[in-house]
Amino acid sequence: MTLVTDLTSRRAATEAPLIDPLADRWSPRAFDPAAVVDTETLRTILEAARWAPSANNTQPWRFVVARRGTEAFSTIHNALAGFNQAWADSAAVLIVNVAETSDAEGRPRPWARYDLGQAVAHMTVQAQHEGLHTHQMGGFDAAAIHDAFGLPENQEVVSITTVGALGNIDALPDVLREREVAPRERKALDEFVIVGA
Repeated sequence: MTLVTDLTSRRAATEAPLIDPLADRWSPRAFDPAAVVDTETLRTILEAARWAPSANNTQPWRFVVARRGTEAFSTIHNALAGFNQAWADSAAVLIVNVAETSDAEGRPRPWARYDLGQAVAHMTVQAQHEGLHTHQMGGFDAAAIHDAFGLPENQEVVSITTVGALGNIDALPDVLREREVAPRERKALDEFVIVGA
């Protein structure tokens, strides 16, 4: 296995041409603990999520946005699984991604999680375009986050996105450092396209 040593470019070897933010996007764990995402850039990233498509234009996404050094950031960090706590504290921003699974009258929104996923994907691509990196996390105590931020019953904590600038991989524990520099791999298109394209 050939390890990658230059983390500034981890461009995907695609089977078809992609726009740069998609081809260049990857999920680092080594974030710069001194980097700051300015307010304008953060608003731009969230604006990308705002304009994502959603069923019946319900826009069933909500975000808890926490900058490093704030009480909200510490609250989210404390709810992360240990393997995520080992690196996520260096990110500039933690964003809790929340799906509103029913409307004000209690009617289910069956596509809320899907729509949230689209909003997070838009946010991720915009962050990449802005010269930042993101990493999606699923290892956390959703109930603790839900309670800590007083979310209503119809809002479900689905994932957490780290946002920041690349940092020094030597700051990572050995096992994470190895994953950071391992070659990027994806299934071939014909492995998951059911009807040929």
